[in-house]
Amino acid sequence: MPDQNKLQEMQILEQNLQNILMQKQTFQIELKETQSALDEIEKSGDEVFKIVGQLMVKSDKESVDKELKKKKELLELRMKTLDKQEKSLSEKLESIREEIMGSADSSRASKQSKSSTQSKNKDKNKEKK
Repeated sequence: MPDQNKLQEMQILEQNLQNILMQKQTFQIELKETQSALDEIEKSGDEVFKIVGQLMVKSDKESVDKELKKKKELLELRMKTLDKQEKSLSEKLESIREEIMGSADSSRASKQSKSSTQSKNKDKNKEKK
């Protein structure tokens, strides 16, 4: 039977991986929205508005453009970090799965070996009788 600690570790890694994937999805959506806003700024004239809280405020086109580009850079950096974390967790998870499967296989082989030995012993006992 696989080690309970390994199973627990595998479950924790799976949960962490799931969390990373959800964060990645959130950042991907935010990145698309930011890129869309940058595209709209390029198409627009000199008048640009941005939402601050519940207000729409007229803003300087250049400063909004810089702000959005900085935000895009930050989101891309976060995405790279999450990609690395995802890869690392996936590798650890795969390693633990292999360990668990290996121990399960060796456990099965051990049981089969015992079963085979017991069967042979029964056959020998029948022959003696």
